Amino acid sequence: MSDLLLNTTVSREPLQASFSDAANPLGLDGIEFVEYATTKPQALGQVLEMMGFRPVARHRSREVLLYRQGDLNIVVNAHPSDARGATHGSDVPSISAMALRVRDARAAYHYVLERGAWAVTTHAEVMELNIPAIHGAGGSRIYFVDRYKEFSIYDVDFVPIPSVDQRPAATAGIGFFGVVQYIGSERSNDWIAFYSELFGTELIPDEQRFGIMPKGTLLRTPALDPAKRFMLQLVEPEVNVHDSDEKLQRIGLGVPDVLAAVTALRALGVEFVETPAAHTEQRGAITKTYLGSVVFELVHNEPHQGA
Repeated sequence: MSDLLLNTTVSREPLQASFSDAANPLGLDGIEFVEYATTKPQALGQVLEMMGFRPVARHRSREVLLYRQGDLNIVVNAHPSDARGATHGSDVPSISAMALRVRDARAAYHYVLERGAWAVTTHAEVMELNIPAIHGAGGSRIYFVDRYKEFSIYDVDFVPIPSVDQRPAATAGIGFFGVVQYIGSERSNDWIAFYSELFGTELIPDEQRFGIMPKGTLLRTPALDPAKRFMLQLVEPEVNVHDSDEKLQRIGLGVPDVLAAVTALRALGVEFVETPAAHTEQRGAITKTYLGSVVFELVHNEPHQGA
């Protein structure tokens, strides 16, 4: 987490100028992976394969599997200690981490620590990378990755599954659009400050909305490549609902043609919510909830346009 979410602006340490790029202080360049923690990796894997992902590699020393389609990477972490901790002993999967591509992981890590982020102590095993991380919503982690081009983190920590295509094509042009985060009541300003001061996000005007689930506050991240920008959607509980559970709730997937993507995913077995309040249309669609917590939202987004 961060001191930004506990201390008022007056009580914070003065900011230090560690980067020259004020608009993108970390050199953010999109999402490298989203991680689910689960005690039932096979069941979650079936859901991911329905969504077009394919298992491509296994971790060298942990019960962790990498799923991929196009430029999207999803890590399924079923390592016993990690899965029990992240799911709080529940059988329901949870989004336990997201990894951000940055210009320099070590510099980005120290930059956010200087501004009040809380460090996560990591213990790399033999032949593993030590990827710096800070605390995010609900005990989740935010990793910083600077190896994502010709040489990636997977080249060190994972072993490719034999005879499997390591770069399966994206179904219907799917790409990362953003992450939806549930937050506590009246916590929007705290989280806006957290992401703005640490990552350089910008607030999207209320009249500008995407998809069919427009609730909450939208933030857009900067990126070295404008097409790699992504959204963070902060959703407070409904009025008179006392729910302080903060978590990363679902992944938003951008597609150039929502109706075509829904048709392709339905052919793979995916079911979509079709009610008067939330139904498939060209702006977006939302899947049913699988395994008690796993849901994906489709949002219309032209390729190479960015969020």
